[in-house]
Amino acid sequence: MANRRPRIAVDAMGGDFGPHVVIPGALHAAKTKKIDIVLVGDQPRIEAELNARGFKGQGVEIVHAPQMVEMEEKPSEALRKKKDSSIQVAVNLVRDKQADGVISAGNSGATLASAMFTIGRVPGVERPALATFMPTEKSHFVLIDVGANVDCKPFHLLQFGIMADVLARSMLGIANPRVALLSIGEEQGKGNLQVKEAFELMRMSSLNFMGNVEGRDLFTGDVDVVVCDGFVGNVVLKQSEGLASSLGRLLKGELRRGFFGKIGTMLALSSLKRFSRLVDYAEYGGAPFLGLEGICLVCHGASNSKAIANAVNMAARFVDGNANEHLVKDIAANINLTVARKKSRHSEPAGSIEPAGAQEAAVPDQTP
Repeated sequence: MANRRPRIAVDAMGGDFGPHVVIPGALHAAKTKKIDIVLVGDQPRIEAELNARGFKGQGVEIVHAPQMVEMEEKPSEALRKKKDSSIQVAVNLVRDKQADGVISAGNSGATLASAMFTIGRVPGVERPALATFMPTEKSHFVLIDVGANVDCKPFHLLQFGIMADVLARSMLGIANPRVALLSIGEEQGKGNLQVKEAFELMRMSSLNFMGNVEGRDLFTGDVDVVVCDGFVGNVVLKQSEGLASSLGRLLKGELRRGFFGKIGTMLALSSLKRFSRLVDYAEYGGAPFLGLEGICLVCHGASNSKAIANAVNMAARFVDGNANEHLVKDIAANINLTVARKKSRHSEPAGSIEPAGAQEAAVPDQTP
């Protein structure tokens, strides 16, 4: 990979704002980093956006896709009826080795399902999982799964931890990430049957396993990876988003009260800006869908150009860092643990299990 530039397919039609926002973000990444961009979507609209910005540079290609998946469409129906959608065509490029990775701010359910069934899984991975970065008092941690799998077996949680461990090494630069299992108490015996058995699997794995972590301790910065199923993870993610937004509005309201409050706001402006950047999803741009044979990032539907540029940069870093090769190696090193526990009497959660990506109810509306 060192001999050529990462080549990232970008769903130009995705998101709440479409090409008007996606294309400038992708162009910024192409100009500031050594990345080749493939803009996928309605070619006349893409060309109009490029011409409006006077873009005549190299490293950008257009692949025409006549259809697009609307944000409110049901993923299974959209993928069945719209074989030439910008999401599907972009994913096909990764499958056909014409791109190293794909990003989309479009319909997240359609993106996850398309990537899962088109690109395929890394050998040994049973459930690809959606990860995201969350701020802490010290830095960031990786939360996995945040919506791709609502019903999980204990060995799925182990694999999530292994995948997030690779992500923390690749993106956060942590040599030996501290991995924890989200539960209702720190003690080993706390949690439901799924969590208790996953605890044992992680304890025997090659992970730097720290044990259980409670919800109140997620943001202290004492762990680098937090593992849970997609139902719990999505609740944590959405609650954290809402809390951060509410606290920001409350803080602004208090600081604007009276003359001294306004003076305090002026004095604290730089600190407030740093806080805003810390909780801004645009700083990382997208949530990686881990466990696939190619790179796939899901961006927030309301992504701005900065978020798109950062998502492209993240995808390129995955490629440059050979993240999938490391993932294959780490999964293989722990495969005996997962295979041995598949038939455990506690491994099967209530209800039927569908392949990841087919669980439309599990997919978040839009993931930051």
